Amino acid sequence: MQRTVIKGRGAQGNSNNRFLSQETIYDEELLNDIDFNLSPKTKIYIETPKKIMNKMSTPDIPAGYSVNPYQGCEHGCVYCYARNTHEYFGFSAGIDFEQKIIVKKNAPALIEIALKKKSYKPDVIMFSGNTDCYQPVEKKFELMRKMLLICEKYGNPISIITKNALVLRDADILARMAKRNLVRVILSITSLNEELRRALEPRTVSGVKRLEVLRKMSELGIPVGVMTAPIIPGLNDHEIPSIIKTSAENGALFVGYTVVRLNGSVETIFRDWIKRSFPNKADKVLSQIAEMHGGKTSDSRVGIRMKGEGRYAEHIKQLHLISKQKYLGDRKMPALDFSQFRNSEQLRLF
Repeated sequence: MQRTVIKGRGAQGNSNNRFLSQETIYDEELLNDIDFNLSPKTKIYIETPKKIMNKMSTPDIPAGYSVNPYQGCEHGCVYCYARNTHEYFGFSAGIDFEQKIIVKKNAPALIEIALKKKSYKPDVIMFSGNTDCYQPVEKKFELMRKMLLICEKYGNPISIITKNALVLRDADILARMAKRNLVRVILSITSLNEELRRALEPRTVSGVKRLEVLRKMSELGIPVGVMTAPIIPGLNDHEIPSIIKTSAENGALFVGYTVVRLNGSVETIFRDWIKRSFPNKADKVLSQIAEMHGGKTSDSRVGIRMKGEGRYAEHIKQLHLISKQKYLGDRKMPALDFSQFRNSEQLRLF
């Protein structure tokens, strides 16, 4: 019997949760307005954490703070490493990750509390290091807009990475912050091939739309860049030159990349997806992924896991470098200005 496909979702079922004994129950709030590109099956769970800013300490990621107002992501990217974090909340990394979204409604208040502390020293705040801060539920809750206004008020530099055109809603704030060298915006562009994009990232905007966002941001004077991530051998690695070329033509000042790695439950989800979506390529793709990670499709080695190693990883590195030199030349992001930060005590003087 042919298997039923769940349309508009990356995962096609729920993987096992290794922390199932730690299942958590939340106060549930169902969205009544489904004109936000939300599935009727999507459920919203409200959480009130005690802190929202997490200090990043890994050499793989620049220093600063990571802020994630949402846990789980409706974009449904099948390769997403953040899927594993959903298990800590008692959910699955599979369909649960895409349909059960945790909203941290007190995130703006927590940001302001942190910035007001006398002990706080200004550092870049990255939205988001885990799930997309501009995923569909942001239309309803507007947590990002509120947090941007707070960062603007205190003069704290920020960095945003997203694959959603909703970021344009806040272009007015971002343009003001850009004039003060307080912001960078990174668009994640995995593929310009719509067939592949729909399969990989079923509820995201098209690659062409992301290029449009890039252009509009650039025209407003907002420093923008692109992450060609993740690079998946045999699927999108050949697109590296074209993505970098079109990104440069639309105003990108920076391009970066990571290679795919399939840690935890993501491996089960990805294997199921590629055998279903690209059966003729599945074995070769999985083999090349393993080749980049010491013979395994997963990789937790600091300093290696993001770029991989070996022949194929070197091929990707060189293709990206040559394309970057050819199309971006000496472009670079302007330095962020940390001297404008003012905490609550200093603000009273103005």
